[in-house]
Amino acid sequence: MPDRAAAPHSSAPHAVPHSVAPQAVPHSTASHGTERNGTGAGLLAVSDLHISYRANREIVQALRPESPEDWLLVAGDVAERIEDVRWALGLLAERFARVVWAPGNHELWTHPSDPVTLRGLARYERLVEVCRSMGVLTPEDPYALFEGRGGPVRVAPLFVGYDYTFRPPGTSTKEEALAYAHSTGVVCTDEALLHPDPYPSRDAWCRARLELTERRLRDCPPGAPLVLVNHYPLVREPTRVLRYPEFAQWCGTEGTGDWHRRFPVAAVVYGHLHIPRVSWYDGVRFEEVSLGYPREWGKRDRDRRLLREILPGVGEGEGSPEGSPEDAPDRSPDGSRGGSAAEG
Repeated sequence: MPDRAAAPHSSAPHAVPHSVAPQAVPHSTASHGTERNGTGAGLLAVSDLHISYRANREIVQALRPESPEDWLLVAGDVAERIEDVRWALGLLAERFARVVWAPGNHELWTHPSDPVTLRGLARYERLVEVCRSMGVLTPEDPYALFEGRGGPVRVAPLFVGYDYTFRPPGTSTKEEALAYAHSTGVVCTDEALLHPDPYPSRDAWCRARLELTERRLRDCPPGAPLVLVNHYPLVREPTRVLRYPEFAQWCGTEGTGDWHRRFPVAAVVYGHLHIPRVSWYDGVRFEEVSLGYPREWGKRDRDRRLLREILPGVGEGEGSPEGSPEDAPDRSPDGSRGGSAAEG
């Protein structure tokens, strides 16, 4: 998700920076990086690994479970090239008992550096094939039952996309929101690289995915609450700390805003914002689990855990004030609160 806000032409394709020099890896990200809440299988989560950065690739190479029974939820933005996605998820699938993946926007880019030139739905279907060949669960597979520590819960990886309904103040339509973003120069690279084929638009693709996913959630068997895993936040509130509010239109859809209330949800896992935090909405814990870019994680607390344990939960039984972060979001390079935009 977001790179820093760029100049007005920030929606142009970006080179994938394999040549970025390694940085000193924070202690908490050099290894497993979680605090155990008891014994047995743990349900862990991470997102936005962005392994096209060499330093991030080295972090992924070092990730290992503490128990061979641990599950890992990966909430999107592994890489832009399909072979890089295959490498990272394959490595993790060899180490964790189960890996569950939900796509981010970066996997869906048709990037000029990727020899796989598939677009839109065809690209997503290829990614699903790659995951299935390694035993990695996707949004197209049955929702698996996790029966380890804090369970049982049913893990539901989602792919719903966005539909430009998280609009900036003063705008009331997609067209107005996009025009405002272009006027400020804060335009997500998705506009150039994420193609909706065969759908006429990204928001049309999102509407189709909302209908499909909602039906699947309604049809889930009773008896176990859900852990929803989506690249984007399911509610608008986490985007309100963004340094550039016009970027929120590429960060989700109002169509998912009540899912944590309508369905029996134990927790929501997401990424995309590069603002790791825990928030509570209507009594449900939302956890943003991103690694992000080296320039971002290099400034964070060195003792911060990378792989976040989702069950039984941080501060289980106590929680935070409704809608507030349990971990404050990271600050932008200029010191202001919140994330930033452009690469997406």
